[in-house]
This record gives sequence, structure tokens and C-alpha cells, in this order.
Amino acid sequence: MANSTLVIEFLLEVFAESWEFRLPLTVLFLLLFLGSLIGNLIIIIVTTVDQTLNTPMYFFLRNLSILDMGYVSVTVPNACINSLTDHRNISVAGCAAQIFLVFFCSCVEIQFLTTMAQDRYVAICKPLLYPVIMNHQFCVQMTLASLLSSIVIASMHTFKTFQLSFCHSNVVPQFFCDIPSLLRLSCSDTFNNKLLLLLTAIGLSGSCLTFIVISYVHILSTVLKVPVKRERGKAFSTCVPHIIVVSVFLSSGAYVYLKPTANSEMIEDMTISVFYTIVPPFLNPIIYSLRNKQIKEAMKKLIFRFFHS
Repeated sequence: MANSTLVIEFLLEVFAESWEFRLPLTVLFLLLFLGSLIGNLIIIIVTTVDQTLNTPMYFFLRNLSILDMGYVSVTVPNACINSLTDHRNISVAGCAAQIFLVFFCSCVEIQFLTTMAQDRYVAICKPLLYPVIMNHQFCVQMTLASLLSSIVIASMHTFKTFQLSFCHSNVVPQFFCDIPSLLRLSCSDTFNNKLLLLLTAIGLSGSCLTFIVISYVHILSTVLKVPVKRERGKAFSTCVPHIIVVSVFLSSGAYVYLKPTANSEMIEDMTISVFYTIVPPFLNPIIYSLRNKQIKEAMKKLIFRFFHS
């Protein structure tokens, strides 16, 4: 069969078929979306305005917040509108754009989280070398490298996906366009696409996870040697939430993208995909701001300045 797309549009699933479930789920996702936007926007404003937060840690945190605002905006608003209006159509170009942006954002997310783990490792294990290693030039280079490599990887996967022919059905079993769902709809041989996903998972996600694990093993071994109990608690409180976010993000993404398509249940896939597309952008501001004294102090100063200006 010729490598051409036989469908001119796709139909996305809504959150639930019956309105008694669909309406509360749509409201819940809208609240998560708004919470993500507000939380990340606050971090961006606070870390930009307050000069005391002009450090590598907050540089990466600001970048992560900008990314998360974009990440959550790729899927949730469109899915909520589809659920409320029952308009499920998405063009092939729109579907390709969504696949590219979701893949791009998830690749950048894991690389940013890895760089943040390195930042914590250097700060805790090599504090005297921190200004030398985590200098501004290095931070900018790491950010650009993450963005450029993610553009290449996302472009490659999007191109390979839309080389396939889609003739079984045009109903995507997901509330947004993602690669595993489209592979299930294809009537072409998808072996190369699955192999590319596996290589990306091993090459990018595997190497990032390995680096994060090694960083935290060193961090924990250093922290356990600290005699002051309060200092140990402080170090643990900054590291444990980071580990939780990375674990949820990678495990849910790996489950959806790497499991055999024949074993897929639509409701299960839709539920798990929430954990790598919606939960990280919502949790990151909570984890990195509510547990951070410097950000809380900066927020108080900003509010005080706003009301007394």
C-alpha cells in the first residue's frame, strides 16, 4: 500500500460518553489547567522580579514553568472544548501539530528535570565548585541543547507517524492525538515506528533516568553524612518531591508508549496519559514553591510591593 494518509481528519474521544460523568470531568480538567497556568505564571513572575532568585536553580525552575504552561495548553483546552461542544473533529495537520508539540514538550521536560537534578547534585555534593560548574553560560547552553535536541526528536517521530496510512478507522482512542493511538489506527507496517519509540526511550529517557538516579544516590549519601538533623531534613525535602515528579512522569509515559498496542484499553490509556501530560505541569509549581522558603518570601515581598505601590 502506498504511504499516503487516506483519512482527511480524525475524531478524538471525549472524557466520557454520558454527560453526568463528562461534565464533572471537564470541570476538573479545566480547574487543573487553570491551576497549572496560575501556579507556573506566579513562579515565572517571582523568579524574574526578585533579584535574590537570580541563581541557576531558579533559572531552570523558570524555564520549567514556561515549558509547563505550553505543555498543558497543547492538550487540555482543546479536549475540554471538544467534551463540552461534542465537536470531536481534528484535521490531519492539527493532529500532526499536537503530536509534535506533546512529544517536544515531554522530551524537554525530562531533560530539564535531569539538569535540575544535576544542579541539586552540584549544590549539595560540590558546593565550593557550584559557581564554577553551574555558571550562566552552562545554564543557557543546557537549555538550548534540550530545546534543539527535542525539536529534532519530535520532528522525526511526527514525520515517521504521518508516513503511515490510516484506513482502519479515523477515531483516535484518546482525548488528544498521540503516537500510540495513531499506530493502532494504521494499516501500514508500524515496526520501524515502534523501534524508533523504543530507541528514544532507551537513548533519551533511559540515559536521563540513569543520570537522575546516580545524582540522587550521591546526594542521599552526602546528606546522610550531615550531622545536623535539620539540614538533612531540608536536603531531603528538596530532593524527594523531584524524585516523585520524575517517577510519575517517566513511568506513565513509558507505560503508554512502550506497551504492546494490542493490549491497550482506551479508558486505561486515557487515564494514564493524564499522569504525563497534565499532572507534572500542575504538581511542579506546588512542589517547587510551597516547599521553598525563598519563593514564599519573594511572593510575600511581591504582594506587599503590589498593594503598597
